[in-house]
Amino acid sequence: MSRLSAAVPPWLAHALRAQRGPVPWSAVVRGALAAGPLLLLAVLSGRTSVGVVAALGAMLAGINDRPGSRRAAVRRLGVPALAGAGGLLVGSYAGQHVGAVTLTLLLTVLGLVAGAVSAVGPVASGAGTQLLVAAAIGAGMPLPEPGWQRALFFVGGAGWLLVLRLALPTPGAIAGDYRFDGERDAVGGVYDAVAALLEAVGGPDAPGRRVALTAALDHAQDALGGPRLRPYASSAAERRLHAQYAAALPLAEAATALAWAGEAVPARAVEGPRRLAVAVRTSTHTGPLPAPARSAPALRALDDALLHAADTFDRGGDDSALHTRRRTAASLARTVLGSAGREYGLRVALCFGAGVAVAQALHHARWYGSHAHWYWLPATAVFLVKPDFGPLASRVICRAAGTVLGAVLFAGLAALLPRPAGLVALVALCGALIPVATRHFAAQTAVVTVLVLSLVMVGGEPAASWSRIGETLLACAIVLLVGHLPALGQRGGGVRARVTHAAEAAHVYLAHVLDDGTTDDRAGRWTLRREAYRALAEARASIDLAAAELPALARHAEGTDEVAATLERLVDTTTACAVQLDDNGRLTPEHTERITALLDELAEGRERAGLVMKEGQALAVPLAG
Repeated sequence: MSRLSAAVPPWLAHALRAQRGPVPWSAVVRGALAAGPLLLLAVLSGRTSVGVVAALGAMLAGINDRPGSRRAAVRRLGVPALAGAGGLLVGSYAGQHVGAVTLTLLLTVLGLVAGAVSAVGPVASGAGTQLLVAAAIGAGMPLPEPGWQRALFFVGGAGWLLVLRLALPTPGAIAGDYRFDGERDAVGGVYDAVAALLEAVGGPDAPGRRVALTAALDHAQDALGGPRLRPYASSAAERRLHAQYAAALPLAEAATALAWAGEAVPARAVEGPRRLAVAVRTSTHTGPLPAPARSAPALRALDDALLHAADTFDRGGDDSALHTRRRTAASLARTVLGSAGREYGLRVALCFGAGVAVAQALHHARWYGSHAHWYWLPATAVFLVKPDFGPLASRVICRAAGTVLGAVLFAGLAALLPRPAGLVALVALCGALIPVATRHFAAQTAVVTVLVLSLVMVGGEPAASWSRIGETLLACAIVLLVGHLPALGQRGGGVRARVTHAAEAAHVYLAHVLDDGTTDDRAGRWTLRREAYRALAEARASIDLAAAELPALARHAEGTDEVAATLERLVDTTTACAVQLDDNGRLTPEHTERITALLDELAEGRERAGLVMKEGQALAVPLAG
């Protein structure tokens, strides 16, 4: 695959690339027990249309069912499901009571709002997507139930999957309280990532291992920081996990400082974090940990952090802080109304609105015959405009290929399977396949296409495989056209907004470390360091996505990758400075010279990339001694 990626353009290489990893069997089991059984119960009770709506809710929730903790799943599954219910409610009543023009305008405005809100983060993006998809389905799918009942059954279907997520134990999770198996795995992954970074210090793999450590810390924060009724961890097992996560932060800081210095560390330094990772996952004591050498500030910091972690693991700890800060309403509003929110909101509104308009025109022109299932075109446009699934060209290719494959498969299966029993079994099978199919957008599209076509046929509509292909190709054309329109806000606004946010977070972290009055505030420092590295990870992901776009779009993010690389070196250097100041309270000439050079390089890079920073970001670097 690496040779193929080097031989083809980035936008095509992305379409051919799939995620790797073990099969998420727990999610597969949940998928099999969600949409299919709900549909079966509805068919047996004579309320097939209710089962169709509930199965749709379970299917869309299944797309968001990702690895992590149960607490985090409440937000990741629940918030989009509530948004989808709201969209279904609005779409149902609008489709019944307003004309085609008014309906198109209403759904276009809804697309503008949902697109802008999606800039807040992954959960908001999932909520915006379900809001629009459910609104299109509510307006276009003929169902006998009133809108409020459709919304209720939709939430019920998603809620059933969430109940399964909370109640079923993860296969293989035998240590400790199974309710926290996701948290244990996430915290253990942090210690494994620290060990991997220490192992790579002084070698070419160190930068990649540092990035992997950031990802592990982000995942652990998300796993531990889900919604809760109380503002603190309420059980002893959860408090212990929080303390074990907090104990990993000074280890991560010391490992980053050692990677910055670039001098290989003794092999025994890696054994301690490895044993801590095993202790987290098995809920056992660590036993004696090998003490690393104390010949340098970062090694002394690593030794101190290991001693603190060992004490935390053996005696327990009371540090339940996750070192995060809640986002204020003002910051959320700035994100929604900023360049990223405006640009994405406009594109979603135009794509979704154009999809509704074209679908309505074809529907009233009887292109569908006497059957109303025009919702597929705008719903497809919503998924296509969503950057979470990859670059624009890759999304279009994968969606088209997946729809054709799914439609052909369904046409063959529908001719062979008995009705409705065979179709209900097909829905259950597709529900089980969704967690695996999410690794590639084309595979996910194929599975979802088969599932939705099965639901439509069970609900009494005739097969619509071939019209689905035509609608998908129309949606692809709309999104490609809108995606390349030149005058929809600042091009590359999402990338630039994330890079600017990362730069501001890096400067705040640097100012905190270099201020003599705050060097003792380690908890505050760790919070700012986590924010800086998380913002950098989000910026880097956005840059990598933009680089894989077609050249006409990729050029709008040129120069941002150099800025991000400079910011990564600046934050690493700031971490090394923090460890040095903890050790003797003074920076070496190497530290001050490196920071000065990086700030100058950052200023030049921002100017070349056209990035605007807030006033007051320039910093004076104190001289060593």
